[in-house]
Amino acid sequence: METKAQPFDHEYIRGGTAKLMTLFHPATGEVRVHGTRSCTNEVLHGWMKEELTAIVKGLPEPEPILSDQENRQAWERWQTGLTHRITLPEALPPLRMLLVMDNLAGHRTPSLVLWLFAHGIMPLYTPLGGSWLNMAESIQRILKRRGLEGHHPQTPEQIIEWLEATARGWNAAPTPFEWDGKRAARRRRSRARRHLQGGSYGFTRRSTRRSKAALEQWQRAMQTTH
Repeated sequence: METKAQPFDHEYIRGGTAKLMTLFHPATGEVRVHGTRSCTNEVLHGWMKEELTAIVKGLPEPEPILSDQENRQAWERWQTGLTHRITLPEALPPLRMLLVMDNLAGHRTPSLVLWLFAHGIMPLYTPLGGSWLNMAESIQRILKRRGLEGHHPQTPEQIIEWLEATARGWNAAPTPFEWDGKRAARRRRSRARRHLQGGSYGFTRRSTRRSKAALEQWQRAMQTTH
């Protein structure tokens, strides 16, 4: 008996694009998102300015008050080691916030950068191809997995609704993030150099085990003594 596989009718329909603009605070784990069908500079910059203004207003006033020279140094220290530095304006307010962004043309628009400076925000850009350095990428993947995996949204508006609801749920009990970069690696190496003693949490910086040469010297000394 001969059987033939029957093809299933299917059709791929592209119903549009859903984008999720994101601001993430790693120290607290809080995330601010806004879904949109279009993410032009006008849309992105308008949302960023609104959210960043609210964030800065909620920050404590900077103390102590720095002199103009000390204040400029506080800004310039974040450009140490950069190949391409942003020209800082002559008049700078107190530094209030660091904003890490991907190195995209829309993020480097002069009008946006000057607005950030005027509000005490220092923009820092990840290297090209280094979006993995931006923790906002991490939180977006978490929201996408929690909000969409295993489900079948039918419209971009539904995707946006689900992702924004997932972000609200995340913020109800946010999880802080820690950077696992070079400093963390140095700390791990430092911990590896600790030698736990006697099964407790006491440790020594150097091993208490005798080397082979020291053990042989001790044995010869004991033979001489006896």
